[in-house]
Amino acid sequence: MRYRSRVTAPAAALIGTAAVLAGGHTAYADPAGGSGDAPGSETLGDRVFPALGNDGYRVGAYHLDFSYDASTALVDATATLQLRTTQALTRLSLDALGLDIRAVRVEGREAAFEQVDEKLRITPARPLPARERVSVSVTYTADPRRALAHTAWVPTADGFAICPQPDSAHTVFPCNDHPSDKADFTFRVTVPAALRAVASGTLVCTETLSGDRTAYTYRSRSPIATELVQIAVGDLVVKERPGPHGLPLRDVVPAARAEALEPALALTPGLVEWLEARLGAYPFETYGLLPCDTDDPNAFDFTGLETQTLTLYKPNYLLQAEPKIGSHMMHELVHSYFGNSVSPADWADLWLNEGHADFYGLLYRYERGWPDSLGLTSFEARMKDTYARGDQWRRTSGPVAAPNAVNLFDSQRYLGGVLVLYALRQLIGEDAFHEVERAFLARHRDSSASTEDYIAVASHTCGQDVSGFLRDWLYGTTTPRMPGHPDWTVTPVTSLLTAPPRRTGARRHENSATL
Repeated sequence: MRYRSRVTAPAAALIGTAAVLAGGHTAYADPAGGSGDAPGSETLGDRVFPALGNDGYRVGAYHLDFSYDASTALVDATATLQLRTTQALTRLSLDALGLDIRAVRVEGREAAFEQVDEKLRITPARPLPARERVSVSVTYTADPRRALAHTAWVPTADGFAICPQPDSAHTVFPCNDHPSDKADFTFRVTVPAALRAVASGTLVCTETLSGDRTAYTYRSRSPIATELVQIAVGDLVVKERPGPHGLPLRDVVPAARAEALEPALALTPGLVEWLEARLGAYPFETYGLLPCDTDDPNAFDFTGLETQTLTLYKPNYLLQAEPKIGSHMMHELVHSYFGNSVSPADWADLWLNEGHADFYGLLYRYERGWPDSLGLTSFEARMKDTYARGDQWRRTSGPVAAPNAVNLFDSQRYLGGVLVLYALRQLIGEDAFHEVERAFLARHRDSSASTEDYIAVASHTCGQDVSGFLRDWLYGTTTPRMPGHPDWTVTPVTSLLTAPPRRTGARRHENSATL
């Protein structure tokens, strides 16, 4: 699956530049209190994807009502959004692409609309006052097999799953497609009786309908970022098992694969128990895997994606032996904490997700003596190797916390992020580091957080100002000295070093060291 940023306009570039000059992270201003009505801004100023998101409101909840027709493979849908305006609005917009929109209603009244590029512009019958709760309903049809330059749909022989990260949820439903605007979700998915529908959250209702159809309703207990939503339809089997402390675990697998995948699925309770001992109680109502068989070879080109409560996986990967899959399954589970419970405030903060996921995935691997892809069997040896590459990666992929749309998923956000966390642990000690981790998760649970938020929590929790130390590691153009390892050296960047091939846009691919 290919992803990209369609930002080419100079104005969009200036948004990202201004955010960096303002202090290294985007501040989302609340314009409430301004005088006069105005159209809402069609950006949230993200440094990596400045065209994403829309200002002038925040979403409190989504209700997605999908009806899947197996004969046409089309989805008839209604997305209802509960908004709260932050300013008086004559017009608002949602992110939307590749959706055949038939009608829009605001507070039950028909509203004018137009689709321009990847925005759905909505003009309500009357201007909307500031700080008002508003219901917006969009009725449309979607084709999961429609050819788009980027899409979240993963078509299968008997249905679909979705893969929205980083910027493609709006090809499935109209939304404010940015992780800083998390919301509650309810899903009602109607399918032929021979098929099963699942979604993020827990099943709250099953209805038998006329015409040999069944409707499944799921609800999230915690808010979800749009890039983490999961909806799947197919010949699926739901396998339930108990997890630690009574946590209900559920895996959703293709019926034909259920038996063969059981050895991998049975690993989850032990993984959860190991991680809870380090990061605290699992933050959501359930967890499990969704191995997705797709007949589209271009649908997604990575191993796993941490859609909330239901991680998307390639089935063939899970058929491998535990030394191969165990550490990567831990990587994806860690995202329930870093990335899902605490989402990035800006896509430039991705290292918080991927660095933490690789950090604990590697710890899990090395505790068991499993060699990594380099043949190394200790965390320290892997960090020494990564440290040596530091200046090269900073040249080819930029600093750890300063990606762009081309190099967003490069190794710098994964192992480069691990190296930053390792350096912090070396500086403050293992006990203080664990306190920082738990304090950050508790402070920003069910919300989004920035790199600066992590720095602030780290300084406050460990009792010393580590802001300069962390900013050097996260934003510096050269690799700082590693605490406790004065003998470690960085491989010099020579004039012969060539930059990586230029890509046309961000692509969600797996650079995890836990593979």
